[in-house]
This record gives sequence, structure tokens and C-alpha cells, in this order.
Amino acid sequence: MSILNCICLFTVSLILFFLGGWIIPITDPTEAVYTLTAKEMLAADDWLSPRIYGNFWYDKPVMFYWELLVAYKIFGVGEFASRFFPAVFATLGLFITYFFGTKIYNQKIGFAAALMLATSLEYWYLAHAVITDMTLLVMFSITLISFYLGYSAGNSRIYLISFAAAGVSVLTKGPIGFLLPGLIILIFLMWQGDLKHLLKLFRVKNFLVFFVIAALWYLPMTFIHGAAFFENFFGVHNFLRATVSEYPKTDVWYYYALICAIGFFPWSIALIPAAIKKFFRRVELFIEEGRLPVLDMHEKFLIVWALTVVIFFQLCATKYVTYTLPAMIPAAIFVARYFANRWKNFLCVVASALIIFPLMLYFVALPLAEDNSARREAKIILPLLNDKICVVSYGKEYSGSLVFYTGEKIYRLETKENFDKIRPQKMSWTSKNVMPFMLFDELPADKKVLAVVNADFEKSFLDNAQGNWKLVGTVQQGELEDLAEKFFYGREHRELKTKIFLRD
Repeated sequence: MSILNCICLFTVSLILFFLGGWIIPITDPTEAVYTLTAKEMLAADDWLSPRIYGNFWYDKPVMFYWELLVAYKIFGVGEFASRFFPAVFATLGLFITYFFGTKIYNQKIGFAAALMLATSLEYWYLAHAVITDMTLLVMFSITLISFYLGYSAGNSRIYLISFAAAGVSVLTKGPIGFLLPGLIILIFLMWQGDLKHLLKLFRVKNFLVFFVIAALWYLPMTFIHGAAFFENFFGVHNFLRATVSEYPKTDVWYYYALICAIGFFPWSIALIPAAIKKFFRRVELFIEEGRLPVLDMHEKFLIVWALTVVIFFQLCATKYVTYTLPAMIPAAIFVARYFANRWKNFLCVVASALIIFPLMLYFVALPLAEDNSARREAKIILPLLNDKICVVSYGKEYSGSLVFYTGEKIYRLETKENFDKIRPQKMSWTSKNVMPFMLFDELPADKKVLAVVNADFEKSFLDNAQGNWKLVGTVQQGELEDLAEKFFYGREHRELKTKIFLRD
């Protein structure tokens, strides 16, 4: 690989992934869950058992929490530390793409694929997001790439790397980190007519490496937490996620086709019509010659990798924007051949992205993140807090970021009718509601109460809460300072996001 190309990719990573990571607040609900869990693990000096709101928490395995804990130890608890390792793994993803593209094609295609990946909307977004997906992408890709390199070179020793990476994938996301790469390898070998190769792949030493790595966390968690760990981790967060949609509105047949088109922007603008044109050209060849064009082994592997990921998650009940991220590396390499032959236009798009994405970070991502975070609310209530004040939150959803920024125990205030609907129950999505609850008739009479209320729920709050409540602060939608406020919103009147009340 060219040193100049490597320096270029590292520079692109600094501009697109690391720049501004310290200004974007921790958002609700997902980022706040990860960061608050790591913060509580750090406070408890427990690097094994994830915990949140004082409860053990079995949502995800430990790998990403370890990354956050290391970053918090080095940089301190904050936004930059939280976003550091996602940016690091996004950078590693570029170099993996460059390496693999160079190995199976050439440096130009590998370099083009890496640049395409860096300047794709979904990849850029997830390089800043405090979630597990960038870590999974890297380990998932190493699993498949090391298998393919070992297979194509006839070197079964490389499979040890594949199984080791699969072990880390399972520590990152759960059983899917082993089962989905395994499915991709199985389908590829079937297409190759080489299923007997599974005997070389499934050897005791390979599985031993995998199980030793996975057991670093799963074994002690099983001994310590027993049935509670199995029921919540494997039952709710794996089986239930695959069979019962957490967000039914997204469970539509075209979901990931749309996500892939948007996520690959701006490259999908040229790619979609090019793919349609190529498809019809192949149909013409079939009619003329009576046969389909022959795919080489590289193309087969890239196609199986990308399509299996997309189709698998399309068939799952719960759908997230991030799930199909592992399909982006093979897709980028596959289509880089098209753009590598249009080099000047390609570089113009890359140069434009290097300007546009940092601007989007400040003028788009930052305002949106502020509106999905309670960082501004925390600044208002922190000076008011003391041990004689009870803090409650009322509205659309509970804000973990408010707890992250204040360090306070904050009760989720509910009516009795609604609490009966959302209270934690076994083998249900409500089992995720482990935050402290308080009903309106349980508001303490002997303490001051500070209520952080979603503006849309103000009337409901005042109708149900007894006593005299004084408005002590408000937060507006898109309330930013200086340049971003003027340019992004450009208006004096904004809708209220939050109202903060105090009852003496």
C-alpha cells in the first residue's frame, strides 16, 4: 500500500471523523444509554457488569463499554472521550477497505473504495455516533476478509484470525457477530460448489480461539448473574429483537433499500442509474448470447457479503438505520471499479465532501443533536440542585442524557394509568424501562421538587401535579449560539422544547 495514500486517508479521517467531536452533545435515547452505563461502571470500578440507573443492564456485551471506559480514563468523562473510539474504528475501517480492495483488485480501486466509504453519509454519521456499530463493522470485516484471503490463498492458518475477530464481534454485539459471518461464508461456499471446505474451516483450534475470547465476558457473567443474564441478554435483546419489532412503523419491506440509497449518498446518485443501466445491458447480452455474464470469485464474495447482510436484517422484525453498516465495505469495493475509471469526477466529489461534511457537522448535526439532548436543561438545573431537592422528568420519553450531565437520580414521573402500560415486564420491550419511576401521588411533600417537563406535556403535568409550581427555566428548539443559531434557524421565534418548574 502506498504511504502517500495512507497519509491521505488518515488526514481525511481527522477532518471527517475527529474534528468537532467535542462539541456534539450526548443524545437521547441510545447514546445516553451507552455513556451513562460506562459512567456508572467507572464509578463502581466494575469493568465486567454493565449497569444503568443502579441496575445491572444486559442490553449489549461489554466490548464497547470497555472502549468508553478506556477513553474516560484517558480523556475524562465527556463528549470527545465518548466519540473517540467510534472515530478510531471508522478510521480502521477505511484502512481495512483500502487493504482488501488493493489485495483483490489494485491500489487505485482500494483507495477509491476507502474514500467512497469515508464520504458516504451513513458512514460519516456513524463515525460520530456513540454506539457499537463501528466496532462491529471492523471486527465483522476482519472475520470475513481473513477468511477470504485464507481461502483464496489456500492458507488455512489465516482462519485463526477470522475466528479471533468473530470472538471480538460476539463481545461487541452478541451471537450475530458469529452467526451472520458464518452464514455469509456458507452461502459463498455453496455458490462456489465447495462445501467440503467447511472441514478445513471448522477445526478444533479455530473454535478454541473463538470460545476463549468470547468466554472472557460471557462465562463470568453467566456465573455471576445466572438466569437474569440469560433471560434479558439472549431472550429480550436477541430473540425478541429478531421476532418482535421494537418500532413497528419501520418494519416495512423497502426499509433497507431506502436506507442503503440514503446512506451511500452522494455516491448513490450516480450509482443507482449506473446499476440500472448495467442490469439492462446484461439482459441484452443474455438475449443475444443466451447466457448470463460470468462472475469471478471476488465479485461473488462481495455480492454475497453485502446482500446477505441487507436481506438478513430486512427479514428481522426490529430494524435500525445502523444494522446494515457491515454491507458498506463490500459495496464500496464492488462499485469503486466504476468510479475509479472516472477519476477526475471522483476526486471532485471527494473534495466537495471534505468541505460540505464539516459544515454539516456544525450547521446540521449540532443543532439536531442539541434538540435530542438534555445538555442545555442540565446547565439550567445544576445550580439549583442540592440534597433537599427531588428531580423528576415528564414527557415523551425519559432523558438519560439529563442523568449523564447532572449525575443526579432523576425519576420518570408518570400517571398510574400510563405506568401500568410501560412498567418493566419479562420478555417484553418494557423490560428496558429500568429507570426510577414516581407516580404523581408519590411526589414528596417534605421536599422541593424540580420538574423537567416536555413543553407538549405542560398541561398534562399541571393538571396532575398538585401544589404551586414556578417556572424557573425554558429551553427552545434549536437554541444555539452565535453563527449556527443565525444561519441554521434564522428566526427569532422558536418552539419551546422544555419547561422547568420548581415547587417549594
